[in-house]
Amino acid sequence: MAPAVLDQTPNTVCVMDASGRLGSTLVQHLLQRGYNVNAAVQTSGKLQLDGLPCDNKKLKMFHADLFDYQSIIEALKGCSGLFYTFEPPQDQPNYDEFMADVEVRAAHNVLEACAQTDTIDKVIFTSSVTAVIWKDDRKSIASDFDERHWSDINFCRKFKLWHALSKTIAEKAAWALAMDRGVSMVSINAGLLKGPDLTIKNPYLKGAAEMYEDGVLVTVDLNVLVDAQICVFEDISSYGRYLCFNHVINQHEDAMKLASMLTPAASSSLPQSYGEDMRIIQQRISNKKLNKLMVDFESSSKMD
Repeated sequence: MAPAVLDQTPNTVCVMDASGRLGSTLVQHLLQRGYNVNAAVQTSGKLQLDGLPCDNKKLKMFHADLFDYQSIIEALKGCSGLFYTFEPPQDQPNYDEFMADVEVRAAHNVLEACAQTDTIDKVIFTSSVTAVIWKDDRKSIASDFDERHWSDINFCRKFKLWHALSKTIAEKAAWALAMDRGVSMVSINAGLLKGPDLTIKNPYLKGAAEMYEDGVLVTVDLNVLVDAQICVFEDISSYGRYLCFNHVINQHEDAMKLASMLTPAASSSLPQSYGEDMRIIQQRISNKKLNKLMVDFESSSKMD
């Protein structure tokens, strides 16, 4: 049975921030599916649209400062949906103990703006698997980690897991505001996004060795994440949180491939002291909820 989908004609959606790899690719795939797209970029950001004509009549560009409420409102005008992903400000590119405050303020402004925009039917909020997997008793949990689990804020703060702390607090703030304001929101908790710009400095990788040992070190390809975002938006039955990943790093060989991809010096960050380690770490994280939703989804990348 094909999934029930939102009426797409006419349909205008906003992508914010559209200047990152995820945002830019979302814009391209949405245009290919026939959407009108308001692409909102940070003041210093640029939209990379390879292979699309610059005069695409379905595309409108906006400069939206996540800390300027009015600029967000402008980008959302006439939109039925928002695809939201947080990109750190140019003047504060690294995750630290203060980034959580920045990310929460941004999420609050965006959700409040959505609440004030009558045409918004659904918000797709990009979060992270790091907002799911970190807690003191994680090794003793009977079931696999899934969308019902949350990282422990005090644990993240204690071990300086700033990415996990920021994603957890920001997502919780977004959910609280969405429920309070009656905004329909779904979150995508993504694994480590693979790509040419991935380095060992990616804040997601703090605690990578522990994630590997726990069976929760997961990655996601860009097109898989984009398809998941669009599927969750279009399917009217989607709700709550969805874990999104398509590869589990649970063998020593896979860990070494990831380490060498990041940087030759990454050997100090990922486990490699097992010699000819043939173990397969038990996977302890599940994305069954998303996989079930996407069974009948037709990817825009297959439509080209």
